[in-house]
Amino acid sequence: MYRRRALITGASSGIGECMAEQLAARGWDLVLVARRADELARVAATVRTSGADAEVIVADLSTSAGIESIEARIADESRPVEMVVNNAGYGRFGKIMELDAAGESNEIFLNVNALMRLSRAALVAMAPRRRGAILNVASVASFLPFPGFTTYAATKAFVRSFTLALHEEARPHGVRVTCVAPGYTPSGFQARGGLSSTAGQPSFMLTSSAFVARVALDAVESGRALVVPGLVNAISARFLSLMPSGVQRRIGAYFSRFTR
Repeated sequence: MYRRRALITGASSGIGECMAEQLAARGWDLVLVARRADELARVAATVRTSGADAEVIVADLSTSAGIESIEARIADESRPVEMVVNNAGYGRFGKIMELDAAGESNEIFLNVNALMRLSRAALVAMAPRRRGAILNVASVASFLPFPGFTTYAATKAFVRSFTLALHEEARPHGVRVTCVAPGYTPSGFQARGGLSSTAGQPSFMLTSSAFVARVALDAVESGRALVVPGLVNAISARFLSLMPSGVQRRIGAYFSRFTR
């Protein structure tokens, strides 16, 4: 039986891990990409119990060498990749003048440059086949300026805008491109950014990694350009997108007081 193959970055935990599990259950083979070899091995062992083949690539996508290694894997026509999930990314909480410049640059390189490069590589590989899918992970934070999460929110605004434009570029080539913009989703992401697991959000604002993964993958299957998992988050995103920029800034400043 023919099985499609999906490549997932940031596959060692959280949303990426759940996407791997759910894709395996849906009949996909996997290429799992992350920095942590031990966690990748654990995820690979889990998805293999569903009958999936799991290829593991340890790569740091905040480096040029790491990006180039995954670009080369996407371009390998002997083992074609039919979906690329750009999930790797992180954010750091704090005032911009209190955060080190190198860390902020690294965040931009991973969240923006790596995602752009791998999305491009995927489209270049998939367009001649006239099929395939690209799924990019943004955030509800992409809908407003967010003091205290200044760089992160800006990188996710790039992801959302870039992916929506790429959706239109890819359409004539038969390639589906989807952006998922989750709200607060407890995972290892918060710990890396110096936040609590819930980031100070009320329970009705939180979504699980498994729920986000399912909604995102369903959106890819249906060819949607953008999906915001969770009713409250979807309403919030719609509301924020209609607000004048001055109101958006004040809302972002207000919520940043509770993010810890």
